[in-house]
Amino acid sequence: MERPNAWKGYGEKDLAQLTEFCEGYRKFISENKTERECCSTAIELAEAHGYRPLEEAVKAGEKLSAGDKVYASVRGKSLMLIELGTEPLEQGVNILGAHIDSPRLDVKQNPLEERNDIATLDTHYYGGVKTYQWATLPLAIHGVVAKKDGSVIKVVIGEDPSDPVFCVSDLLPHLAREQMQKKASELIEGELLDVIVGNRPRAASDGAEKDQDKEAVKATVLDILAEKYDITEEDLLSAELEIVPAGQARDMGLDRSMILGYGQDDRSCAYPSLLAQLACEAPKRTAVTILVDKEEIGSRGATSMSSRFFEDVMAELIEAAGQGTPLALRRCLERSRMLSSDVSAAFDPNYSSVFEAKNSCFLGRGLTFNKYTGGSGKSGSNDADAEYVALIRRVMDDADVRFQTAELGRVDAGGGGTIAYILATYGMNVIDSGIGVLSMHSPWEVTSKADIWEAYKGYCAFLALE
Repeated sequence: MERPNAWKGYGEKDLAQLTEFCEGYRKFISENKTERECCSTAIELAEAHGYRPLEEAVKAGEKLSAGDKVYASVRGKSLMLIELGTEPLEQGVNILGAHIDSPRLDVKQNPLEERNDIATLDTHYYGGVKTYQWATLPLAIHGVVAKKDGSVIKVVIGEDPSDPVFCVSDLLPHLAREQMQKKASELIEGELLDVIVGNRPRAASDGAEKDQDKEAVKATVLDILAEKYDITEEDLLSAELEIVPAGQARDMGLDRSMILGYGQDDRSCAYPSLLAQLACEAPKRTAVTILVDKEEIGSRGATSMSSRFFEDVMAELIEAAGQGTPLALRRCLERSRMLSSDVSAAFDPNYSSVFEAKNSCFLGRGLTFNKYTGGSGKSGSNDADAEYVALIRRVMDDADVRFQTAELGRVDAGGGGTIAYILATYGMNVIDSGIGVLSMHSPWEVTSKADIWEAYKGYCAFLALE
């Protein structure tokens, strides 16, 4: 049962809308490469569409009603957007949930060192990466440095054309005979992902004939950090600096049908989810979009989906809407529906042996639904029930959304998980739905513009579901 390529059904109007939407998406992922940046930009967009902090409404003792739009942010890394519907919250809500963290290199707390006239930052990779893919690429530094006085300094170096960039070195092939005999997972060990940041030693003090600093290159780097950012080496202890590929996402292919960019797992789902929430108008069931952190490392931590923030925000919401009882909260969560908006592995003809074609998603065939993910016997998976899948089929068909179904590769080939199982613990209906991605978890991932557009349409249809 092969699904048709979505491009074949587009007219001029469809193509114009698709192109405009995907240009906004390309800009978003080019300018927002960390969870903090995504969250900040999402809040700006939400406020421009009439959303305001839930916390302010609670403090003011306001009673929320249908049509009110509020948001709650968790440490600037996760976000919930809510538009209240006309139906009581006890009847459940419609939820889109995506994650905004992506695989990367994180700078260690005590990172700066000099060896043989080269200054480097030590890193610890974040999420599932192939370490060898991160060598010799132009890299940028994004993040924040928190100082003891309470100030927080934002850092972005390597994105402006006038900025320097950074890289991890690799061994030349002439001397790599031993290296090339290793397994791919050992080609570049995690501790060798040191990012080169300097080579110029500090000049001798006052021009005098003195020995230069023992670590003169490191000293130059520290001088630049102090002069440009008011950052000391000690301040790096309380920094969150992420190393990501430098440069903008680009149209890919002679036909410009695809996008090549960093962090499309899972921002190719987060952006359509966000825009669908902002486009939602007067829903009957309350519409909720969740953008969360820490999915790539197992959804652990205060800003992850496993934390209590979702449940706590829903409790505050029900109370502010004048419907607040513990039983009403439990009923709301159990009667809710969710699309866990996360990417899937697109069929790659170069690596067809790990896919089962009948049950794979393909670039350009629309929004992908994964009834289950997991691995080794669906371990770690939410498995949506047949009735919910049938409901989703009807919603997508009624809205003329091109969609496909998939598994995450052949049985026993591997596997993976999402945040779906976490929300399912409340008893609500949940299914994974998202974008097919080539080269997933690599520094530069590939998606189809058609799939991104169909995802937006599908998410809009879902939020409007009564």
